[in-house]
Amino acid sequence: MTATQGLMDMLTVLDSGARTREDILTGPPLPTPHGRSFGGQVLGQAIAAAGRTVPNDREIHSMHGYFLRPGDADARMTFEVDRLHDGRSFSTRRVQAYQHGEARMSMIASFQTEDPGLEHQEQIDLGGLPDPESLPTVWEKYGHLSGNGRASWVLDRPFDFRYVESDIILEVAERTSRQRVWMRSREPFEASPLLNAAALAFGSDYLLLEPVARRHGLPWATPGMRAASLDHAMWFHRPFRVDEWLLYELDAPTSQGGRGLANGRFFDRDGVHVASVAQESMMRLPSQR
Repeated sequence: MTATQGLMDMLTVLDSGARTREDILTGPPLPTPHGRSFGGQVLGQAIAAAGRTVPNDREIHSMHGYFLRPGDADARMTFEVDRLHDGRSFSTRRVQAYQHGEARMSMIASFQTEDPGLEHQEQIDLGGLPDPESLPTVWEKYGHLSGNGRASWVLDRPFDFRYVESDIILEVAERTSRQRVWMRSREPFEASPLLNAAALAFGSDYLLLEPVARRHGLPWATPGMRAASLDHAMWFHRPFRVDEWLLYELDAPTSQGGRGLANGRFFDRDGVHVASVAQESMMRLPSQR
């Protein structure tokens, strides 16, 4: 199985066959070294599940989700989709993710027909950035660690991340609250705009804790550090494909109370602003437990 076949499989939600007032669908598990389900997986599957229930002429433009409990990485997730509203231009869906009879995540997503309207964006200059092809892959830097079970979580992701600033996997070279990363799926991803949005939500969650950790000089290898996503919001502005390079620009404006806020913006190689994301995360060190 290729990385992107795995990504497509992760985003393939199936009708459970159950018959209730809500639509019930299920998604496959994604094994992780720590045994907890990956938040990006749950988000991507929830978007895919919600999209199965909306008219074909409507694409997702925003979603807001809360992670309620840690999930089980080895069990399928069940999604309950409530068709809250279908108007002339917008459709709204509420999605609850369940495992073992308990709610793991709650999300509301909104879908819209293609409508004309005001158009602008803040310009970004990509001219001073290195091309993604000139930057090293994670495999080129850390492939020698492939025998380490925990390293597989970094090496076997379905996305290719190329860091403009250095990565923070083993050490933090630039202690700043801002970072930029080129990203795309590792294999061609021939899919609908809905599944591209679901895939971007999936991939966005890998890096959103990093600008917070980077600001405080904490690499992922920090002994005893624990981190978890608390919520996740995304806005989809313009068409894109996840198998084409996107610049993921992140910053962490504040952290307090064991929580850190990160914002992200996605641009294609022409500088078009295609999506935005925000997330608050919990981060704790052994001395803070």
